[in-house]
Amino acid sequence: MTTVSADPLLDSELSARLARLDTAALADALDSLRAAPFVLPGIAARTSGAVAFGPAFTLRYRPVEEDGAFHNAANYIDDVPPGSVVVADNGGTGACTNWGSLLTSVALRRGIAGTVVHGAVRDVRETRESGYPLFSTAVTMVSGKNRVVLDRTGVDLDIDGTVVRPGDLVFADDNGALRIPADLVAEVVRRAEAVERTERRIREAAADGTRLDEARARYGYARPWEDEGRDDD
Repeated sequence: MTTVSADPLLDSELSARLARLDTAALADALDSLRAAPFVLPGIAARTSGAVAFGPAFTLRYRPVEEDGAFHNAANYIDDVPPGSVVVADNGGTGACTNWGSLLTSVALRRGIAGTVVHGAVRDVRETRESGYPLFSTAVTMVSGKNRVVLDRTGVDLDIDGTVVRPGDLVFADDNGALRIPADLVAEVVRRAEAVERTERRIREAAADGTRLDEARARYGYARPWEDEGRDDD
């Protein structure tokens, strides 16, 4: 599994704790806080086994206006801080791509944590072989040149009902991608760790022959983020 840490933008201890988690535990923690919509709908991993997390560097595309001029690919990658997750919004369309192997090579060199595209990507084989964490709504071979241009960076994005703001934590793995508001990250991590401890206890009890329903009742499956003080015996 390839994991790209968000250091140095995240506290090193918090970054190390995030690296041991996954989207499932984080989603349970966010559910426990009754957080606003946090799933980035339709986003799928293109590099199997890769995990990315870090502050969101957001950008939005818009269609090219027919003016007869050549419109190049968007130039923003050299301004992305190391440790960030690029979150690019092209409306979820699969009509043209917003990421390819050239961007992957620069992102790797700059220490960017990963990329989530609400739209399409290409050159998937090359990116997968590099281990770079790439996630998207769709895959196509069709270039975005002369089809879309960069609208703005550093803007709030509405990904099918989930708002991603610059600096929100974005976490993506084989399950998909989610966002955590910057002011909730520490508490979400604490609760997600508790969720994982609860599920470990249930799994171990079931492996020892305990009925699953009994193990769930014993170790608080209904509220797994509240595992403090529970008896492991």
